Amino acid sequence: MLYCNTPGGPAGRGRLLPWSTPEGNPCYVLGDGSGYVSRVADEVERAQLEEAAELLDRAAGLFDGRRIAPVRLRLLAVRMAEALRDVHRIAVSRGARLPPPAYEVVGEGGREGGREGGREADGEGDGDAGGGAAPVAGV
Repeated sequence: MLYCNTPGGPAGRGRLLPWSTPEGNPCYVLGDGSGYVSRVADEVERAQLEEAAELLDRAAGLFDGRRIAPVRLRLLAVRMAEALRDVHRIAVSRGARLPPPAYEVVGEGGREGGREGGREADGEGDGDAGGGAAPVAGV
């Protein structure tokens, strides 16, 4: 079932879709992720991520020591802002569908504890020498 974010709508319960209504409101789909709308959303997200990666490659090529015309730099900035907005929306959508963390999150300035919480109380690491990316609370 497809919903748009209206007062009392399913925001927070459904999957945030990678498109909006003509008025700019977010759209959500409810379900187990195997339906037609979810598959279309997966394909749209894949295309958006691919476009963002191509844009990054193009941007790197522009900054190879040559001078860039202001109009080209402005166009690059506009396109990168669009891509960043798309990638952010995908991250928010996917983050909302993650299971709760396997550790307790302590308030601001506190520490995270538990099996994935970084450094243990005795000062020793948790054995993950790679460091890895820590989950972000509240996203």
